[in-house]
Amino acid sequence: MSEASILFPHLGIALEHVGKELSIFGFRVAYYGIVIALAMLCGISLLLRIARKTGQDDEPYFDLSLLTLVCSLIGARIYYVIFSWDSYRDHLLEIFNIRGGGLAIYGGVLAGILTVWIWCRVKKRSFGQTADTVVCGLALGQAIGRWGNFFNREVFGGYTDGLLAMALPRAAVRQGDVTREMLDHLLTVDGVEFIQVHPTFLYESLWNLALLAFLLWMLKKKHFHGEVFLWYLVGYGLGRAWIEGIRTDQLLIPGTALPVSQVLSAALVILAAGMLSLMLTKVKRKGGNQRNEQTGKPEKNH
Repeated sequence: MSEASILFPHLGIALEHVGKELSIFGFRVAYYGIVIALAMLCGISLLLRIARKTGQDDEPYFDLSLLTLVCSLIGARIYYVIFSWDSYRDHLLEIFNIRGGGLAIYGGVLAGILTVWIWCRVKKRSFGQTADTVVCGLALGQAIGRWGNFFNREVFGGYTDGLLAMALPRAAVRQGDVTREMLDHLLTVDGVEFIQVHPTFLYESLWNLALLAFLLWMLKKKHFHGEVFLWYLVGYGLGRAWIEGIRTDQLLIPGTALPVSQVLSAALVILAAGMLSLMLTKVKRKGGNQRNEQTGKPEKNH
């Protein structure tokens, strides 16, 4: 074993040489970046496919995707910097050093939602229908993108000895993410010290895949434009709330011990669930009308 190893002891999996980057014609390319690029391509491909399948023109969605990706990247960085300000207040130029790490998915999600809303207002398009189409690609992108954290040995939870426990070389992770409990249960293999942790990146990836399956099903069953989007907020928020609770690299609300992403998740779940309840009640009172996915016109249920 070496400091490039990653183990799943109870599954009998030992990956002895998991690199963080590769060299292409002398240029170093991080696996994290490759995974994120793959996530973007798969997410965009899926949402374009959904647009075509639901009778929409996919070309505007391609343009929207590129715009949203740029804005989401900026949002993810701003969110991280705001809640890690102590690390940047004396090194302001480091704010622009994205290669040094520091992107928060929730910041990207919020910036993406805002971008889509503004775009729909400018283009005079239905935000609900657009958001329903986009969030499926978003869920797939998140499910794939989390594997970038696997290569970086980051975004893990506290100590566990459960079935999915992951063992990482102590020297290969940020020491600030290592807890006392991990040190009390160090695993030594071939002279290398490993910490044994919750693979929260894996939990979130699997959760998002399950959420994606549900959203694709909801596309065929939805009662109004925007329903799938609201279900995404509820589903992702529920998963992120409990997963965030066991991570050791939480971003905290300044002056508190509260993880900002956990609080935000709870707030979004409550808000989205309330809006779902309100809208579904309205639909029921109107006799179960729903919008036809092809035309956007009301269609009577029988």
